[in-house]
Amino acid sequence: QVQLVESGGGLVQAGGSLRLSCAVSGRTLSSYTMGWFRQAPGKEREFVAAITWRAGTTYYADSVKGRFTISRDNAQNTVYLQMNSLKLEDTAVYYCAADTASNRLRNGVVASWGQGTQVTVSS
Repeated sequence: QVQLVESGGGLVQAGGSLRLSCAVSGRTLSSYTMGWFRQAPGKEREFVAAITWRAGTTYYADSVKGRFTISRDNAQNTVYLQMNSLKLEDTAVYYCAADTASNRLRNGVVASWGQGTQVTVSS
């Protein structure tokens, strides 16, 4: 398993931007897919975005397409989630995730989770 530490959450006004970071350690990452999930109060955790470490192939939930961008920095072993045009409904705890199977991760079956970082979008 890998260890994941998120940072970058906070309070932002609607229409604003935030960038989340996920520092990854513990394994060689070339076989991993990294992802971001979120969980709003009273709702189930949902998939947001994913990226395969080796090829950089990206996947997005329809609700964030065109607004969020996932990327990775191989040298820093860090995954980012750039969030633009934030909406009130983006308010949630955001979790970094890692698994060796892309389709499994995108369906929420994840080997490693971070501790989460709060993102609050205000009006």
